[in-house]
Amino acid sequence: MGKTKDRRFQIAHREAWIGVILAVFNILWWYGFAYTMGSKPPEEYTYILGFPAWFFWSCIAGFVVMVVLVFIVVKYVLVDISLEDEDVTEERSHTS
Repeated sequence: MGKTKDRRFQIAHREAWIGVILAVFNILWWYGFAYTMGSKPPEEYTYILGFPAWFFWSCIAGFVVMVVLVFIVVKYVLVDISLEDEDVTEERSHTS
């Protein structure tokens, strides 16, 4: 079966990869802060707003960073495309 040349699939494929990259970034952010800062004994923890620093940076700040990144990606990177088949759209325009 040949590779499709439909532009919608190319766009969807690119946007899926963007989603995967965002998810991997989120996991790395969380893991990095949670396991590097959280691997000390609890007596050595530092606190931010009453939360252990590892939890604040991995869960709270990480959530805010991801919300901002997803907003930027949705607003400026993702493309709004029609999901209707181009042949169907052309038929409808000719019959109207």
